[in-house]
Amino acid sequence: MADWHKSDWRSKPRVQMPEYTDAGALQAVEARLSQFPPLVFAGEARKLKRQLGAAGRGEAFLLQGGDCAEAFDQFSADAIRDTFKVMLQMAMVLTYGAKVPVIKVGRMAGQFAKPRSAPTEVVDGVELPSYRGDIINELPFTAEARIPDPQKMLQAYTQAAATLNLLRAFSTGGYADVHQVHAWTLGFTEGEKAERYRDMANRISDTLDFMKAAGIDSANAPTLQSVDFYTSHEGLLLEYEEALCRLDSTSGKWLAGSGHMIWIGDRTRQPDGAHVEFARGVLNPIGLKCGPTMDTDDLKRLLATLNPDNEEGRLTLIARFGAGKAGEHLPRLIRTVQEEGANVVWVCDPMHGNTIKSASGFKTRPFDAVLREVQEFFAVHRSEGTTPGGVHFEMTGQDVTECTGGVRAVLEENLSDRYHTACDPRLNASQALELAFLVAEELSALREARADVKVG
Repeated sequence: MADWHKSDWRSKPRVQMPEYTDAGALQAVEARLSQFPPLVFAGEARKLKRQLGAAGRGEAFLLQGGDCAEAFDQFSADAIRDTFKVMLQMAMVLTYGAKVPVIKVGRMAGQFAKPRSAPTEVVDGVELPSYRGDIINELPFTAEARIPDPQKMLQAYTQAAATLNLLRAFSTGGYADVHQVHAWTLGFTEGEKAERYRDMANRISDTLDFMKAAGIDSANAPTLQSVDFYTSHEGLLLEYEEALCRLDSTSGKWLAGSGHMIWIGDRTRQPDGAHVEFARGVLNPIGLKCGPTMDTDDLKRLLATLNPDNEEGRLTLIARFGAGKAGEHLPRLIRTVQEEGANVVWVCDPMHGNTIKSASGFKTRPFDAVLREVQEFFAVHRSEGTTPGGVHFEMTGQDVTECTGGVRAVLEENLSDRYHTACDPRLNASQALELAFLVAEELSALREARADVKVG
């Protein structure tokens, strides 16, 4: 990337980004951020890229999950712990179903900015700029709150650093012990409605008991006590991304120091746009959201631009179509990738295409629709003979009532009980774990079908 510099995006068309009114204040914040340590390190990003390369070959599976948008006023150690905890539970279940390592990537420590469908919103005849996430402006519907404030980038950095510090402690300090994680999961499978998942949970118990009897336990196998846990976010606010971009002395390449993995949204993936220009030059794994409007010509250009060396693990394509639409759109994208001979990781985001408004006015996502899109994603890959490499969920470890359905059913009349999201509805802990069991069933069925083909 000798022809690339971290500020080159500034000469490209920009969308979904704020217009700061005080240029001097913005420059001062950028200068200060550029002196701060990076939040992540190049060796970590390279390790994640290698693991994602394995997912592209079907030798690992990606679990990516976390908040729709991290909020300053909801920041707490308990919230971080609870999301981390449910992701560990999900990963254990998926590992059992897939029989391959599960890569754990949180939408955490950086997911502060959100693209919006319109630049303004109208309430009671008053029109104001849209809320774009706590790193940019504030949620209250007042003219002052909606003014973009560059100082918020400093608060976002501080919160991200604290989040990463706690995640690293949880990952290596014994909290992630496999036996403890499974004990939490057994509690979910109690009760008549969870009977479907009890058999798999019991089989995991039997496996752990066998390992212990064979002398493989946490005391003599330290890997059972710790995990690799990575962070990711949409690289939307490019002033923040550039300020944290660092030159890696080992490789001579640029690192997006804001997170291990950044992705380009479905609204910001213009091949000649600012977001693609920034992402093409950093060494991190890059995600690319692919919605129904992604056409094959744009996909070909993006494959060549974002991964010119066709590096394994570099590019993850995150499909987000909506239930009932994957069969219409995903096959043509898969065939385009195959025609180009491109190395990618295929991931299913069943959240963003399944948002509806309830009769009571709340944005929600029906659990059944989320599950149906996951099932369609796997069905298309079975039909095409390609590898489903992961799933991407908006979720939380909190007991929120934002998505309807699930074994511990959230009904439409329950939505107002604990509806805490500032942007899009998230799966709660129970719904997220239930979805992991259902995805594990898909992975197990896929593995058995491929084994039968090899035998045949």
